[in-house]
Parts: sequence; structure tokens; C-alpha cells
Amino acid sequence: MAVHDDCKLKFLELKAKRTYRFIVFKIEEKQKQVLVEKLGEPTESYENFTANLPADECRYAVYDYDFVTEENVQKSRIIFIAWSPDTARVRSKMIYASSKDRFKRELDGIQIELQATDPTEMGLDVFRSRSN
Repeated sequence: MAVHDDCKLKFLELKAKRTYRFIVFKIEEKQKQVLVEKLGEPTESYENFTANLPADECRYAVYDYDFVTEENVQKSRIIFIAWSPDTARVRSKMIYASSKDRFKRELDGIQIELQATDPTEMGLDVFRSRSN
């Protein structure tokens, strides 16, 4: 599975310049490569992010999560999400699962990884608990 250069470029912009709140990636089966499907502006909410994950198709996503520690320090974590809903096609789940590690290696700087089959597995409470 090839990774389009745009995926790496946009991820670097999110990481270094915080140009985006989130990025949703899609595997284009015919072209056998991962492409950027959606870029979320820094002002977009978590709800905007989850609305961009299809209910019955797999995706990869990166979310720039801002939070305040118990010591009242502002921090952020880059969270990688492998979105694989139960209703997705088996073939799609297999393709995403088998190419996930290779794709993740292309994105240098991911701090937390989540595997989610429904929205509750990647709620803000999960982000919070995994970030501390």
C-alpha cells in the first residue's frame, strides 16, 4: 500500500504548525494508496471530527488533542485512530488492519494510538485518560 506524499506533508503541518485540528485518511483500493480525505481547520470541534468518519467504512485519522494537566499545564497529544466500524465490509477491515503499521510509521510523531469500532471507543474521555 503506497502512501501519498500529501499524507506526510499535511501531517507535518498539523504536527509542526498546528495548521489542522484533524486529518482523515482513506485507502483508495483501486490506486492501492492512502490519500487525505478531509482536513479539519484548527477551530473545528471534536463533533466535526467524528461527523467526518463514515458509519460503515474504515478510515485512519489523526487528531490534535489539546488538554490541561492536573498541574494546570496546557498540552497537546497527536492521537492516531484506526476507525473500523463493525458494519464495514470485511475486506475493507482487512486492508486497513494489514496496512496500519506501515502507514503509521510514515507519520512520525504520533503519541497515542486508538483502535475504534464505535464512537464510544474514541470519545474525549478516552483521549483524556490516555493522554495523562
